[in-house]
Amino acid sequence: MDLKIAGKTALITGSTAGIGLEIARKLAVEGAAVIVVGRDGRKLDQAVAGIRASGGVDVSGVRADITTADGAADLLHQVPSVDILVNNLGIYESKSFADISDADWQRYFDVNVMSGVRLTRHYFPQMLARNEGRIIFVSSETGLAVDPAMIHYAMTKTAQLSIARGLAGQTKGTRVTVNSVMPGPTRSEGIVDFLRSVSSKPDATVAEAEVEFFATARSGSLLQRMIEPEEIASMVAFLASPLSAATNGAAIRLEGGLINTLA
Repeated sequence: MDLKIAGKTALITGSTAGIGLEIARKLAVEGAAVIVVGRDGRKLDQAVAGIRASGGVDVSGVRADITTADGAADLLHQVPSVDILVNNLGIYESKSFADISDADWQRYFDVNVMSGVRLTRHYFPQMLARNEGRIIFVSSETGLAVDPAMIHYAMTKTAQLSIARGLAGQTKGTRVTVNSVMPGPTRSEGIVDFLRSVSSKPDATVAEAEVEFFATARSGSLLQRMIEPEEIASMVAFLASPLSAATNGAAIRLEGGLINTLA
């Protein structure tokens, strides 16, 4: 299927690994001019090279720390305009509520929420002025179904849903859309440490820890497995496409092969 995004400029945050990398790869293979963003120069170079090896032709990397106002300003100076913005950057951990410090709360808000706010605040008015554009927030199912062991993380994901829905309300009558994707547990770079941190057996294999996780923490999951980053990338690519023009203000949950749209 031709997603009709060839020639569009797409910026994906947190895109040197995991979900962000696969989103960047998918959009690049579909013909978009992709900008990979990360803080680690070595990982940035590896990501760009890997996307090119996969068939992405127009791909570049920008080293920037968008968790700070200065870092975001530097990125916006280097990339003043885009057609597609994917706010993917995020961190997560399992931690008892009583142990979450003020610094933890602030760090999670700065990384998971303000990074997207800063970029969206710049690009969104431009998209409205051009009457065209796509903004996509990679949120999480915990934004609605709060995990008691990840309350600070869930708070940031709920915030993303609110921001995206509020912005979508400003797009009425335009060809700009703002949507959120809410993946469940995903097979990404940090998942091994996470699974072991919540496992009853610290020496469990990854496979054992995954089985226990879904049997206990996610017993209601229809998939009963980790979502693959490529599966999320396909959904994001569709939302970035003109083919998704009628999908706006939605929070799309990936679970059990179904899509639940909350408009």
